[in-house]
Amino acid sequence: MEHIIKRKAEALHCESIVLDTHCDTLTAMLDEGRPLAGCPGLGHLDLPRLRTGKINVQFFAAFIAPEFKSTAVRRVLELVDLFYREIESNNDVILHAKSMNDINKAITSGKIAAFLSVEGGEALAGSLGILRVLYRLGVRSITLTWNGRNELGAGAGEDCPGEGLTEFGIAVVREMNDLGLLVDVSHLSEQGFWDVLRTSRQPIIASHSNCRALCDHPRNLTDEQIKALAERGGVIGVTFVPDFLGGENTSVDHVLAHIEHVIAVGGPDCVGLGSDFDGTERLPLGLVDCSRLPVITMGLLERGYSENVIKKVLGGNFIRVMRQVIK
Repeated sequence: MEHIIKRKAEALHCESIVLDTHCDTLTAMLDEGRPLAGCPGLGHLDLPRLRTGKINVQFFAAFIAPEFKSTAVRRVLELVDLFYREIESNNDVILHAKSMNDINKAITSGKIAAFLSVEGGEALAGSLGILRVLYRLGVRSITLTWNGRNELGAGAGEDCPGEGLTEFGIAVVREMNDLGLLVDVSHLSEQGFWDVLRTSRQPIIASHSNCRALCDHPRNLTDEQIKALAERGGVIGVTFVPDFLGGENTSVDHVLAHIEHVIAVGGPDCVGLGSDFDGTERLPLGLVDCSRLPVITMGLLERGYSENVIKKVLGGNFIRVMRQVIK
């Protein structure tokens, strides 16, 4: 029986659009001099392992770490430059996707569609003009804050009850709606989350967040937040970071439990995958790198989910939101 389920899972995974909304591989590549083509034994994500994991669409984050806050524009441009150079060097297997048509082109030609995102609104340096430039450079998603404060608002790591978006943050969300950028609330304070929900005319995403009901961490979403995001057509990318899953000694079962909880609270249309590969030192047992992503498909099948729901989790839900938001 297990052999039959495994074969069914492999077939289902291969015929699905598999999409991951967050990795920090660009930062790892820039800091460690690691090529996207791969270095055996290093990191969690590279081209050979993306292909083994049958990942069709991967978001690459240009992350503005706190130590680069004063030089955020320079840092984001260095990461964007690296992204462009790596895509050009490997254009036989990966392409820079800026639209839904680009996803179709990639899949048809057997390539991986790489989307560029920014993690940390510090990169905007308080300027809507820089936001528009980043859009022209191909950025299609922005995580408004990391854990601290910036010009857009307060992050989840701040002890700031009631502190949410600034006036500039509200203006950024509106401009992102106009441009066709995904508004990402992962890392944002709870009040900031509600401010975004009130401001955005489009569905929002949480690219890499989990359920606070299962793991009481400020980076995770409450059931109330999950319900509200789902009611507005948004999607949550369940992340593989052990600290947000339940602490030490986590496994694939913890990831599946968070997926199941999101479905139980918000329905099957509001959950996807947001690994945070290369953004954490540890990963759950059974998910050592992106090549192991098919174990998620296997686990969902074993838990009795339909093929339709599993396809939504693997990428279909995020594709729906992207089709609505990205112009």
